[in-house]
Amino acid sequence: MTLTSSLSKVTATPVTPNIGAVIDGIDLTDSSPDNIAAIYQLLLEHGVLFFRNSMLEPEQHKALAKGFGKPSIFPLFELLVKPGSEPEFLTDIVDAHDDPPKADIWHTDVTWVAEPPKLAILQAVDVPESGGDTLWADLHAAYETLSPPMQDFFDGLVVTHRVSEVILDAARRGGEKLASMLLEKFPPVQHPLIRTHPETGRKALFVADEFMIAIDGMHEDESQMWLDWLRDYINNPNFHVRWSWTQGDLAIWDERRTNHRALSNHYPSYRHMRRCTVAGDKPYFKD
Repeated sequence: MTLTSSLSKVTATPVTPNIGAVIDGIDLTDSSPDNIAAIYQLLLEHGVLFFRNSMLEPEQHKALAKGFGKPSIFPLFELLVKPGSEPEFLTDIVDAHDDPPKADIWHTDVTWVAEPPKLAILQAVDVPESGGDTLWADLHAAYETLSPPMQDFFDGLVVTHRVSEVILDAARRGGEKLASMLLEKFPPVQHPLIRTHPETGRKALFVADEFMIAIDGMHEDESQMWLDWLRDYINNPNFHVRWSWTQGDLAIWDERRTNHRALSNHYPSYRHMRRCTVAGDKPYFKD
């Protein structure tokens, strides 16, 4: 696909038929409305955008995120912001020999809050010589591949999400009081199992592995059976796009239609990624 804006000629080369495209011809340091609109149009179409050789400085990274809306703070870090201090919207994700990877599981970011993020921007700051790829699953394709009876069954179901043990353990390293504050401020929330995209109108599975604890209204064994089935179902590689990072690569993805996971096969090699998410709205289902 090629589109022409008032600023540049943009080329999008699909990585798979369902999801992912490599973008050329866009200056990510340009946060003007026209440039942001061009990127966002491509994001709605492809779900995940990849930009090669696009190393941004932290302030440029934040400026790009602000073009799409209000940058969001990871909830645990939000509790640590001192009154009057400037919140830190960027998160450094560092894997090292003494700090193993923790995101090798399918998830959508921070579904355990009432209004999860809309999109995320991930910068490859330092990557290993091999391994450490990231995968995304297209949850529009996952829903649309279901048989009509299965779609009818899942439509309208509600799932309870809560903070994971991995995040709670991270909070406990700051003391039990911090962990208690996290649980108090962010109690379990309910989200539709099938989410309607607020801009495209397409439906997607809204799953988040370890953040999902129960399908509301079901017996525990029934709920566990279907949650396990969904976790297995999205492992279908036909729903996936896989990206092998080089230093300076940048990815933007739509959190409302994707799951992602960061492979840990590079461990114990060092890997440094920098992420910023943009605030979203309350997920909903519209039949």
